[in-house]
Amino acid sequence: MAKTILVVDDSITMVMSLKSTLTLNGFQVESAGNGREALDKLAAGLKPDLIVTDVNMPVMGGMELIRKTRAMPGLKFIPILTLTTESELAKRSEGKLAGATGWLVKPVSGNDLVAVIKKVLPGA
Repeated sequence: MAKTILVVDDSITMVMSLKSTLTLNGFQVESAGNGREALDKLAAGLKPDLIVTDVNMPVMGGMELIRKTRAMPGLKFIPILTLTTESELAKRSEGKLAGATGWLVKPVSGNDLVAVIKKVLPGA
């Protein structure tokens, strides 16, 4: 059965690009345009195997999404990757403290993204 990845980004172009890459690599993809939308989907019962989130988004950003996801029953240990233009060490540290599994700086090639996913998602 295909692993499900929740992609959270306010850029429709980025979501479409990630969806295409991930689908071609055998993943099922769900998407959300911001952290609030993603939390609503999780609260409604979506149980992704991995989350890939941007950091800077309107309504709710990636850091808050990570913290709130980690507090939800059954989602404490789900791998969460950030995919962002932010590369500062302070932001990376904030992400790690929030519970991010990994930090990727845009742009990331599809092959590199899939390689990281395979490292953090057992059975991918």
